[in-house]
Amino acid sequence: MEYRFDENTFNEEVMNSSIPVMIDFYAEWCGPCRMMSPVVEEFAKEYEGKVKIGKVNVDEQATLASMFGIQSIPSFVFIKDGKVIDKVTGAMPRNVLKGHLEDLA
Repeated sequence: MEYRFDENTFNEEVMNSSIPVMIDFYAEWCGPCRMMSPVVEEFAKEYEGKVKIGKVNVDEQATLASMFGIQSIPSFVFIKDGKVIDKVTGAMPRNVLKGHLEDLA
């Protein structure tokens, strides 16, 4: 299942999550973001119960984007036990993103 994170649910859903979290920072108008979207959705199903995977729309959640220093999209932030352990930016091959997820899971 893919989540949508916002400022209201962020602490509970992400920072206090009992399992690791991957956040996809994106925007609707971003071509590379749209390209990565099916891959992120696929991983959300594949890692269900092991890694919580969700999206943050940078246009709607500017405060969250700023909190993580997001300057380019798509950006993927990996959080475990409330701490950022990895961050990668840009569209990438499926196996590269999967490698970052495997390190997290």
